[in-house]
Amino acid sequence: QPSLLLQYHESGLSSSSYELSQYIHDGSDHYDPRLPGTWSPAQAGGPLVSTPTTVVPHKFSWPHVAVCFGAGGQLVLACPHQPVEGQPAYVELHNLEAILHDTKELQELQAFPGPLAREDLHKVDVMTFCQQKIAMSCDLSTQKGRDSALLWKLLLLLCRQNGSMVGSDTAELLMQDCRREEKYKRQNPAANLIGLTDDELMSRQPGTLDLITGEVPPVVETQEQIVEKFTKLLYYGRKKDALVWAMRNHLWGHALFLSSKMDSRTYSWVLTGFTSTLATNDPLQTLFQLMSGRIPQAALCCGDATWGDWRPHLAVMLSNKVGDVELNNRAIVTMGDTLAGKGAVEAAHFCYLMADIPFGYFGSKADRMALLGSSHRQTFAQFARTEAIQRMEIFEYCQQLQQPKSFLLPFQVYKLLYASRLADHGLPGQALQYCEQIATVLLGQDPASHPVLAQQVMKLSERLKLSDPLLLEMPEQDQTLEPDWLLQLRACCREWEVR
Repeated sequence: QPSLLLQYHESGLSSSSYELSQYIHDGSDHYDPRLPGTWSPAQAGGPLVSTPTTVVPHKFSWPHVAVCFGAGGQLVLACPHQPVEGQPAYVELHNLEAILHDTKELQELQAFPGPLAREDLHKVDVMTFCQQKIAMSCDLSTQKGRDSALLWKLLLLLCRQNGSMVGSDTAELLMQDCRREEKYKRQNPAANLIGLTDDELMSRQPGTLDLITGEVPPVVETQEQIVEKFTKLLYYGRKKDALVWAMRNHLWGHALFLSSKMDSRTYSWVLTGFTSTLATNDPLQTLFQLMSGRIPQAALCCGDATWGDWRPHLAVMLSNKVGDVELNNRAIVTMGDTLAGKGAVEAAHFCYLMADIPFGYFGSKADRMALLGSSHRQTFAQFARTEAIQRMEIFEYCQQLQQPKSFLLPFQVYKLLYASRLADHGLPGQALQYCEQIATVLLGQDPASHPVLAQQVMKLSERLKLSDPLLLEMPEQDQTLEPDWLLQLRACCREWEVR
């Protein structure tokens, strides 16, 4: 016979229970009601003879509740009753949607009108959802909340205009709630004139004798007197002195026109002097630098608290694109990279969308985007939030309004994840609709190119297929039928396994 220690080990009890049994149980010398023996009346009065049999102890000392989850959004519970003792056996079926009705996760899933590719959906429902997210989920008192609201407003604009937009539309969106804490201050032009020495500046101070004209200029000069002196300097052919005078007295139109008819070096010198009078964070500075064929300084410094709001700089670049398309995109992408480096993920993704950067995959950290508004450099649980998946689906839907057959292939994985969350929260019918959408996309491609995704969609669909209302309305003998898309997907998966 196996030892009691081995029996206790196999039944899940600890060795301490075996040690305790040594004091209360000594083999067959004492009577143990758990070990039934045979008794014969002929042996009455004689010693008790028992035939020990191997008995497996109960794993639990009292009945336990057995619980499991069903594929139809149900919680199956077997009550701890003992039918051998006359108690009726009960199996309870609970609806997970009813159990979880107060949870934030279920409310977030129920509020979304997905899947968005179904025929009975109107885009007004999607626009209403975006407006609710702006009003309820975005704290406009923080920069992160304003950036998140900006993404929702962009989706709202795309949905309203059927997926199309131009730079001026986006610029207007950027300037709607743009906050400037202080005006951009112009700098002292005299202190920023490049190429002027202190002697030259002193020689041109008001009240000193002008050696060229032989006159003493008045201390306070009117606009007419300033222009008159500019003209007199040109009488004597002193173009550089005329330029310096015009620049010192803000005659930038005169200075720029005159220098444009001179050599290119002089024109660049006057142009640099003009831009140096602007504050470094002035959007005009950004525009002039872009027009000069350079990456604006704003693209490298935005996102810093001392720099100011990044939106006016992006707006001026979108509304005034120069001839070099590559330079425009490179400046916008650089601004997005700078914002992403400062932790402003939503703002960075807005820039990437303006530059038509494609979406990548979670495992490829070199890709700039994987889910709209969520950084794929976080852990997967933080990255694949329900809100991020919903926002991404709306973006895909806006593209389908413009091109009905378009889709985002990397996003289909997150649709499957979203479908499993719906099933876990007691919404199997909605989850099955997502599976059908993913299968339609895969069948339009080559499912063998994404075999793991195709297999997982097929497995989840097989568990959820009885949640299809069309199947429930069929006669009982026809309920073994399956939808065509599931049959085609299974055939493709089997073909891939054979290959």
